[in-house]
This record gives sequence, structure tokens and C-alpha cells, in this order.
Amino acid sequence: MGTMMGVFVPCLQNILGIIYYIRFTWIVGMAGIGQGLVLVFLCGLCTFLTTISLSAIATNGAMKGGGPYYLIGRALGPEVGISIGLCFFLGNAVAGALYVLGAVETFLKAFPAAGIFRETITKVNGTAVSESIQSPNSHDLQVYGIVVTILLCFIVFGGVKMINRVAPAFLVPVLLSIFCIFIGIFLAKTDDPDNGITGLRLKSFKDNWGSAYQMTNDAGIPDPTGGTYWSFNELVGLFFPAVTGIMAGSNRSASLKDTQKSIPVGTLAATLTTTSLYLISVLFFGAVATRDKLLTDRLLTATIAWPFPAIVHVGIILSTLGAALQSLTGAPRLLAAIANDDILPILNYFKVADTSEPHIATLFTAFICIGCVVIGNLDLITPTVTMFYLLCYSGVNLSCFLLDLLDAPSWRPRWKYHHWSLSFVGASLCIVIMFLISWSFTVVAIALASLIYKYVGLKGKAGDWGDGFKSAYFQLALRSLRSLGANQVHPKNWYPIPLVFCRPWGQLPENVPCHPKLADFANCMKKKGRGMSIFVSILDGDYYECAEEAKEACKQLATYIEYKRCEGVAEIVVAPNMTEGFRGIIQTMGLGNLKPNIVVMRYPEIWRRENLTEIPSTFVGIINDCITANKAVVIIKGLDEWPNEYQRQYGTIDLYWIVRDGGLMLLLSQLLLTKESFESCKIQLFCIAEEDSDAEALKADVKKFLYDLRMHAEVIVVTMKSWDIRSEGNSQEDSLEAFDAAQRRISDYLGEIKRQGSNPLLANGKPMVVNEQQVEKFLYTMLKLNSTILSYSRMAAVVLVSLPPPPLNHPAYFYMEYMDLLVENVPRMLIVRGYHRDVVTLFT
Repeated sequence: MGTMMGVFVPCLQNILGIIYYIRFTWIVGMAGIGQGLVLVFLCGLCTFLTTISLSAIATNGAMKGGGPYYLIGRALGPEVGISIGLCFFLGNAVAGALYVLGAVETFLKAFPAAGIFRETITKVNGTAVSESIQSPNSHDLQVYGIVVTILLCFIVFGGVKMINRVAPAFLVPVLLSIFCIFIGIFLAKTDDPDNGITGLRLKSFKDNWGSAYQMTNDAGIPDPTGGTYWSFNELVGLFFPAVTGIMAGSNRSASLKDTQKSIPVGTLAATLTTTSLYLISVLFFGAVATRDKLLTDRLLTATIAWPFPAIVHVGIILSTLGAALQSLTGAPRLLAAIANDDILPILNYFKVADTSEPHIATLFTAFICIGCVVIGNLDLITPTVTMFYLLCYSGVNLSCFLLDLLDAPSWRPRWKYHHWSLSFVGASLCIVIMFLISWSFTVVAIALASLIYKYVGLKGKAGDWGDGFKSAYFQLALRSLRSLGANQVHPKNWYPIPLVFCRPWGQLPENVPCHPKLADFANCMKKKGRGMSIFVSILDGDYYECAEEAKEACKQLATYIEYKRCEGVAEIVVAPNMTEGFRGIIQTMGLGNLKPNIVVMRYPEIWRRENLTEIPSTFVGIINDCITANKAVVIIKGLDEWPNEYQRQYGTIDLYWIVRDGGLMLLLSQLLLTKESFESCKIQLFCIAEEDSDAEALKADVKKFLYDLRMHAEVIVVTMKSWDIRSEGNSQEDSLEAFDAAQRRISDYLGEIKRQGSNPLLANGKPMVVNEQQVEKFLYTMLKLNSTILSYSRMAAVVLVSLPPPPLNHPAYFYMEYMDLLVENVPRMLIVRGYHRDVVTLFT
């Protein structure tokens, strides 16, 4: 279909409806001509600005079914799209009841004898003689409304193609009736004003210029004892449905020949035509009758129509039935479009194939419509419809505002007459009108949309539609990254950004890309979940051959991270070997100040039985690379026994603070205390001092330092001799056995090299000379530290100790022997090395 029949006619038919015929003259009488013009202009401006936004979004690419839901969802994301889309669906379903009640009320006013129940309302207007006015009984509205709704449902089930052919024909009586109304206004008698019809008179115009807000009964007849007081705000809610219907063209996008041309032109033409008609009607209705006549004759349009009132009755009935058919046809398709996107599983019952009719959705819509018909009060239903429509219009305006403000490269609408400020004004106007009408209805509508939004977020499936929020996040991230700069972050703003090395020293079960306890530990390094982890794994091989495999591995790792509820990103690097891959990662991973600052990996406890050469050299190479790149290191020994979030730990968190690390070890212990698994533990800080140092002074200094850092810990100073380990009688026998075994293995290793007659102990291509005395010194130091840990911390929940850097002239195999001696018989240990900067500060 083209612009005329595909957009203009449906929009005109939906906009021109029951409110104009049976409420508009009453609104003019209540608000007066002056405020009536303001009312029409305010509502018309709202729909005009929404049409501008709609035109811009609709011309930025092809549209599928769903109308405004499709536009909002693709612009603001599935959560916002579905929440507003379902509210818009409810608005359309309730609007169907509005149209049905309008048709029934018109029919009963035209044919009072058809009423099953009778009701006489006495008008109290302060005159000498009270005038009795006949009004349809609410029970008649309910009975006839249910019957008409059921009949319309049968027509809808008969086929949409038939409705699409017949619907434009309903517009002809509407236009004819409007023409007859204006003819009747010009031909109205001016010499017999007793019945309230004065003809076009300046006196009537002046008398009706001001407002006459007052109390009315439930039927809208002025009554000082009535229960309803009408003001400008209430009239906005009553009139606004008369300007809705601008989405009728976009709802038919699948049937249009040229969507990007027809929707803007047709919708704007319909909006401007109807708004102009309303503005002119305010002037003419205010000048053609007295205020009493405007307020008491609910069908004044029929009374003044030429040549007889019946033509207006027919026009009203046909227009409202046609609009009701459109609602009962469009609302189920909107619900089916939401269901077909497969975001909410609960809506799967309403799914339909592309060429099928949404019968279940139609029955559900009819059920809602009948429920609203049972209410039977037109003036109670219209504010509800208004809220849902305004919520949808504000969503369209916000969508265009966001897309216009972000101005992404994909934002290239063919409709050029738009600006973010217009969309912002349109959205603000929608919200203002909502609160003008009724703050309680507004709160209910927003609360309903918020509940749907929350439900979609909890139960809905993930859907990436390239919405504007993702673009906003992207631009915000870029701006934040630039504002952070490249300078060092102040200790108060320092966050741990761990680079979690997923590749284990050993094998993991199939389809498990990362050790599960590594993800648990990464969560322990965040305070209240704030922070980001980078999970990396290295795939051995050639990049050209392994590129697809790396992509699949990255998806699998990302899925596993999400399953473990760890906020972070997954990266897979293809490299010839682990050492080269890690060296590339440590140099290039991250941007600006969002580079990882801590490398987290598992201690290779299996190195002795797996590979005596490769694992030690790789492990030492990784530590040296971290030192060179100025990255902190956390090595986890006993990773398999690391507690998850449900395993509560008791005892102490023991820190063996040997070297200055910028406070990283202290900070890690505090972060552990924020987790449920460690919150029952206490911190013990062990300071290792030389024998001739002042232990009490050192303890006092450390306590003052911890106090200034707002950290609570028990300070224990341990004095030890560095090399005379065998002189103490309380040495741990297990530690001594490990020490002797390490000495024998190192001696055997050196003897094997000498027998081979070669010197493979090279570092950076330079031959190394092994100083056996220095080797023994390292072994003694590790033994003493290990025996101290076993003496004080055998029952600790976790032990944190400083990581000794690999000695320059010692082979990697020797370093592994040193480390094994350090961690011997300690079930759970964090070996920590800071970097050349502070991560805690004394100052506020």
C-alpha cells in the first residue's frame, strides 16, 4: 500500500473517533474556548513531536512487525522495548473497550427504547425549573458492550484481509458526518436560542471564552452534589485519546510499498489535519451554543448536524466500530510480535508463524476488552488509555533523543527534519502530561512498566539488538578512558584488575576452560562485586590455523565466566608456546589505565611429576615478565581447596610481611574479609625481623601504620637468624626432611650436568656460574620461613607471604626447589608480590 491508504487513512480513522463526537463539545463547555485551544495545542504538540521522532527512527532502516515496540526495542533494548510494548498492548486493548462503549452509548442515545434498563438524571442548574435529562444506564452499556465485543471478535477471526478491505470504507461516513456537522453549524438558527443553539454569535463566543470548572455526576451532567470535580488536568486525560492513533501507519509497516517515505508523510499529514480540525472546532462549537447546552447535550454534534441527527449517529457508530476492529486486530499482532522475539518464555503461548493469525492473542485481547467494558464508565477508562499511550510516545521520543545524541555511524535516517532537542521536549511533554492528568495513574503506569522491565531482566533471554544503550555505554567508556588518562591512579582510586591465567598446570575436565576456583578467587579480589577481571588462556599453535578454534574457545570461556557469576572478560591468545603468549599478553592487554595490574595464577604443584624442564622455565619466565612489566603477582598454592562462597572459614588470615609491597598484601586480606566465606576470620600480621633489631619498636610502628590505614590486625614480630637453622632445637622435622631432599636433588642435578660435559644453564644466552654456597643460603632462608609458618599458622584459613624474586644466576629448576620448600605442608597459601607503587593510603 502507498502513503494514502497505507498510512494516512488508518491514522485518520484511529485519531478521529468517539471523543470528538460525544465529548468534545462538553470539553469546550467546561474548559472554555481559551483553555480549550491551549488543551488542543498541548496534546497536538505532544503527538506532533512524537511523529517527528517516529519519522526519524522509522526511516533509519527496514521495519518488521510490532510497530512502536519494534522501534523502541531496537533503540533502547529488549527490556525497555518489551515493558513499553506490553503497556502499549494493554492501551490498545483498553482502547478497544473505549470505542465499543462509545458506539453503544451513541446507539442508546439515538434509540432510547432499545435500553433494557432506564435511568433519569435530574439536572440541577440553579434555574427556576429543573430539566430532566435521559442518560443511558450503565447496565445497558455493559450488556450491549459485551455483545458487540463478541461480535467483533468473530469478525476478526474471520480474517484480517477482509478487515483491511472494509476498514477504509468506515472512514467515508466519518468524513461525511464531520462535513454535515460544519454545515449544520453555519445553518444553525440565530433567532430561536431557547433550546441553547444560538448559531454563530459573538456573544456566545465571549460567554464561552472563560472556563467553567465545576462538580458533575457520573454521567458528566453539572451537579453541585456530584462526586466528580473537573479541572484542566482531568480534561487533558479525557481529551488525549482524541489525538492518539499516530502509530497506525507504523503498525502496517510490513504492508507498505515504501516505509521510509510513507510513514513520515502520512503520519504527519494525519496529525496536522486532525489538530487543525480540533482547533477550528473549538472556535465554532464555542460560538454556536450556550454553555448549558454544551455541558448537558452529550450529542450536540448530532443535534446541530445537517440535515438530520441520524447521519452523525451512523458516523459515530461506524467510526467507533472501525476503530475497535483496528484495536482488536492490531493489539494481538503487537503481542505476537513481542512473543516471536523469544525474549520472555511466558509469552511463548502467543507465538505465531509469519503467515498465521494470532488467534490465542486475539482471545486474550478480547478478554481484556470485555473486562474493561464491564466497568462501563467511559470517563474512567480514558485516563488509563492515555497513560499507556503517553508511555509509548515518551519511549519513542527517548529512543530518538538517545540515537540523535549519540549519533552513531549507523544513525542515518532519511527523514532529516529532526533534532535531539525536539525529541527531548517531546519526551518531557509526555511525562508532564502524564502527571497533569493524574499522578496516581502515572505512578501505577510507570510501576507496571518497571515491574515488566525487572521481570524481563530476571527471566528474559539475552537479546542483542544493537540498541542505543550499548552505544551510550561504548561512548561513556571511551570518554571515561580518556578522562582517566595514562598517569598512575591515586591509591584512593586504585582497584585490582586481575589478569587471571586460566591455563592450568595440569589437565581440567572436558568443556571446563578455567579452573573453577580461579573464578572464585577472582571474586574475592573485588569489594561488593565492583571491579573487572580479565581471564586469559593461551592456545599453542599457529594463528592462521587456530583462529576459529580460538574464537570458539573464547566463547566457551566467556560463557563459563558468566556461569560462575564473575564480572570479567575472556581473551584467548594463540602463540607458539606459553612463554611467548604470556609475554605478548602482559605487554598489550588493556587500554590506558584499565590495564591489568595483578597477575593471578596457580602454583605448579605438579611440576616434579609432569615436566622437570618446561614448567619451571615457564613459571620463572612468567614471574620475571611480571617484574619487568611492573605487574603485581598473586600465586595460589592449594587452589583445589580454595573455598567457594558457601564454605565458611574460621581461624585467622596470616600475613608474613617480609618486603615492602605497597600495601597489596594488606589490601588483599581486607578484601577477603568482605566475603562471606572469610568474614568470621581475624587477621594476624607477622613481621620478620633480624635478631639484633628492636622488636617492640617495630611492633609499635606497624600498629600505628595499620591504625592510620583503618585496618584491624594483630601484630606479631618474629625474630629469626637467617642461616643458622640447625642450631635451633624446635625446628620442624618435616621441614628438615624437605630441606635435605631438596639439597640432594640439586646436587644430583649439578652432577648430571657435569657428567654430560655441557653447561645448559643459560639465562638470556649468557652462561651462568652456580654458587653452591648461595644456593644453600636460599634453601636455609626458605626452610626457616617455612618452619616459622608451620609454627604459627598451621591452623590458619589462608597464609599470605611475600614472593621472593627469582635469583639472577640460578636455574629455573633451583627456583622451583626453593618455592617447594617455602610452601611445604602449608595447605592454602597466597604468594604475593607487589609493584613499585602504593595501593593503600593513610590520608582521607
